[in-house]
Amino acid sequence: MKRTTLAAIALAVTAGLGLTGCAGAAGPAEPQTAEGKTKLTVSVWNYAGTPEFKALFDGYEASHPNVDIEPVDILADDYPQKVTTMLAGGDTTDVLTMKNVIDYSRYANNGQLQEINSVVDKVGKDNLASIDAFDINGKYFAAPYRQDFWLLYYNKDLFKAAGVEDPKDLTWEKYTQLAKKLTSEADGKKVYGTYHHIWRSVVQAISAAQNGADQNSGEYGYFQDQYNTALDLQKSGATLDFGTAKSQKTSYRTMFESGQAAMMPMGTWYISSLLQAKKDGKTNVNWGLAPMPQKNDDGKVTTFGSPTAFAVNKNAAHSDEAKKFIEWAAGEEGAKAISKIGVVPALQNDSVTAEYFKLDGMPTDELSKKAFTPEDTALEMPVSDKSSATDKILNQEHELIMVGEKSVTDGIAEMDKRVKSEVLGQ
Repeated sequence: MKRTTLAAIALAVTAGLGLTGCAGAAGPAEPQTAEGKTKLTVSVWNYAGTPEFKALFDGYEASHPNVDIEPVDILADDYPQKVTTMLAGGDTTDVLTMKNVIDYSRYANNGQLQEINSVVDKVGKDNLASIDAFDINGKYFAAPYRQDFWLLYYNKDLFKAAGVEDPKDLTWEKYTQLAKKLTSEADGKKVYGTYHHIWRSVVQAISAAQNGADQNSGEYGYFQDQYNTALDLQKSGATLDFGTAKSQKTSYRTMFESGQAAMMPMGTWYISSLLQAKKDGKTNVNWGLAPMPQKNDDGKVTTFGSPTAFAVNKNAAHSDEAKKFIEWAAGEEGAKAISKIGVVPALQNDSVTAEYFKLDGMPTDELSKKAFTPEDTALEMPVSDKSSATDKILNQEHELIMVGEKSVTDGIAEMDKRVKSEVLGQ
């Protein structure tokens, strides 16, 4: 497979804008490769560091010898902006990876994606986790191939050294107490009881999920308890403070893999990277999984997650082949391909889960297996034409609260005010 660089993308977009003078114009159809194969282009982020793409592409090429998949590789942090620019310039990349449902909603509502109801029907709606997130008035413009959700990673050795039991049936109150107990410092080395990354979802999305709330509502009083928990952990030194983590661009992987954090709420996408790091000898952390801490102690586990999907570009050079690829990737064969490397597929059943825990290095204790079966997984952000604008406001106010520039009460009040006026028009 060849690799299209970001510079080439930028040049193509610039050329398209300059020649057509129209943002929606399509470029010329791409020819077949010299070997007579169809060249199918797929937008991805960080191709070298995201093994699921190679697993899917290699698997599809093996079963479809007349297709050559060419990844269009984009820096992960630049991905949404670059895809937006590509689409505005009439780029003809065939398959577009939808990193989140916010971007999906925007592209679909802008008429930049092809409807693929036939693909979803062939795979089967009942077989795909979070398929409802892609339902826009009965039409589907993407199909999920993976489904990530949040759980709790923990360092078994640090728990043992502290003389505490594995984190079973945690409420947020018990979790906070445990994080403080696990925090220590010796020989100038600080070990934090937990690590909360800077993303707003660590506070806001889990709060919305466990309160059954809508993040587009313009009413955010339900964030209060979760912010109090996050700030208490920060103030007590049980987690690295937000300002330091942001200014130093702290890697959550480094925090956990180096043994600097005893616990860490994070998504299932991290499993494959952690397995690979262990295999490569880059970490010796003895890790396990547990369900996310809960608001209530009723035994029910509610978390949040987000699917990743493939869509067909409206201006795709090879629309039919793009749809065939998505049907394969979202179906049984694609699920098997990514399960083998520790990625959670959207196609879910008992056999897929069983295969997961056969992976070399995967923890096989009952608590880890329980973490894989939450009763309810809410969507990280609702699918709506308002989600993108709401997300921006909530993120801005989140940062101000976490660095102490606004109180929790004032920050939430500002969220209410801004979303109502700037997004909802109230």
